[in-house]
Amino acid sequence: MRNREAVAMEAAPITVGLDGSPESLAAAHWAAAEADRRGADLCLLHAWVMLAPDSPGGLAGNDQNYWAKRIVHAAEREIHQRYPGLPVVEELVAEEPVTALLRASEDSSVVVLGSRGLGAIGGFFLGDVSLRVAGTAGRPVVLVRAGERAASPRNTGVVAAVSLHGSSRNLLEFAFGSASERGVPLTVLHGLSLPVQAYAPWGIDPDMGTAVSQDAERELRETLRPWRDKYPDVQVTGTVRLESPAQAVVRAAEGADLLVIGRRGHRHRSPRLGPVAHACAHHAACPVALVPQS
Repeated sequence: MRNREAVAMEAAPITVGLDGSPESLAAAHWAAAEADRRGADLCLLHAWVMLAPDSPGGLAGNDQNYWAKRIVHAAEREIHQRYPGLPVVEELVAEEPVTALLRASEDSSVVVLGSRGLGAIGGFFLGDVSLRVAGTAGRPVVLVRAGERAASPRNTGVVAAVSLHGSSRNLLEFAFGSASERGVPLTVLHGLSLPVQAYAPWGIDPDMGTAVSQDAERELRETLRPWRDKYPDVQVTGTVRLESPAQAVVRAAEGADLLVIGRRGHRHRSPRLGPVAHACAHHAACPVALVPQS
């Protein structure tokens, strides 16, 4: 049986941070589709430290919060047109965005943020707010480019990158759950750089490469076994690639609906993404979910 925390998180809202940019509006649409799949509420959060208290008798033309309200109302109208039955909560708070988003994450199942695309080569521009929230939030954080919407029929499913060292429980729970909700296949990838002794003057020693690959494939099968049993509806493929983990994951995510990456917990510390998470957050061409690991 699932633990109480997992059940509670299923009922928790999905929170999206809005700042009026096309990226944050794309994040709102992605979050709305996710909330609709999960049967969860959607929270549209806009934080501005200069937000003024509402004055009941004030004139609309003198409303100091006009633009803040317009950002949230405009997003709500677009979402309501596409998902008329989706419960949406609008929240405007007088706080710094990072503080507000981290506070909201404590009661949310997922936090969704927009991330500026710099093209196929440049990839994501991970701003200060996105970096600090993605690096320290206690819940999964999904980064969405401008123009991203719900999954397209051409997309290949969910891709998850796992390390075979340490626990991947949170990551695999999120990845299998996401694939199950979408009714799409899941690819679980382990990228593996070969040890120095595998290289010979003429190239890679094929025997060494085969041995390393087979050991990793065996470990990956064992790691996935309980999750296959828990999610029998998910078509899952475990893959080991003998190349840089960051490069392997970014390549595998081309055309995916969602890429799921683990992040070691750094709550209440300076934000830091590992090399694979950092590369994927900046260069993957699909929405990226950063899932904190224990």
